[in-house]
Amino acid sequence: MSQMHLSADIGKVDIKSEPNRKGFGRGLKLAGDDDTNVVALCADLTESTQMSVFREAHPERFIEVGIAEQNLVTVASGMAAMGKIPFTASYSAFSPGRNWEQIRTTACLNDQPVKIVGAHAGVSVGPDGATHQMLEDIALMRVLPNMVVIAPGDSIEAEKATLAIAKNGKPSYIRLAREASPVFTTSETPFEIGKAYVLRQGSDISLFGTGVLTYQCLLVADILAEEGLDVEVVHVPTIKPLDEQTIVTSVKKTNLAVTVEEAQMAGGFGGAIAELLSEKCPTRLHRIGMQDRFGETGKPDELMKKFGFDANGIAKSVRAVINNHDSKSKEK
Repeated sequence: MSQMHLSADIGKVDIKSEPNRKGFGRGLKLAGDDDTNVVALCADLTESTQMSVFREAHPERFIEVGIAEQNLVTVASGMAAMGKIPFTASYSAFSPGRNWEQIRTTACLNDQPVKIVGAHAGVSVGPDGATHQMLEDIALMRVLPNMVVIAPGDSIEAEKATLAIAKNGKPSYIRLAREASPVFTTSETPFEIGKAYVLRQGSDISLFGTGVLTYQCLLVADILAEEGLDVEVVHVPTIKPLDEQTIVTSVKKTNLAVTVEEAQMAGGFGGAIAELLSEKCPTRLHRIGMQDRFGETGKPDELMKKFGFDANGIAKSVRAVINNHDSKSKEK
């Protein structure tokens, strides 16, 4: 793990935690400092999305469109056509949840560099309940031609991702959580759009994580190591385009894979990995995610535990996959 320059506090109770949306706020402000073409548009959620940091630094380049998500991205697409680099922010349940057609038609079809920032994604939104727990956004966004899809692992990576998409010249979507999550990367941890990273080498199984659940995957590797299982942890912050080489190389080594996402399994991150492996490296794959159901109201940690997204829940699933695989291998 040292080559990835990860935090020395991984696994400690007192590891620093911070919502990754705060990293987005810092990154957007820095992007605006660097380029006067960067503008920001929000749908009446400036504080919640942390776009307020940009507004305070560059008020002349901030536009409040109100609760009008379809207008949000349409105006942004027009500004992009005139040479601006627009960032739009709302809750992911509303953008892309409410304005997917406008994103498709005005941003993607015209290949305009509109940046869609979807905050409060996943069941960890907690007490807001199923209406606000966006679980379908990965599937919605990755099917769009020209769209880049990123789920940062923590606040530091969210800052880096924001700076990166400000310069990539493409329609881009960043998926952010509401709750604070462990900061497991550092300023020296590499991040590049389209790259996946092996955070821990292993030989028994490839465990692919995206977004804030990658930290849980690192904890899983420690849990299972005590049982003699060697788990390779691969962080995939860019869901589209996928880093095919890193993913396939890992699976060819372990011959067994599990994906973890705080989203619907159908069409999501696990689906993207399944499509890749079916074409390039047919391998048994188990997907961990929401299984064709909505979320519900509750405390974030309670919901993460209920749906099997905490370290113990993921470890239980991974353990079962390995045991089942070993049993079938012995039968042969």
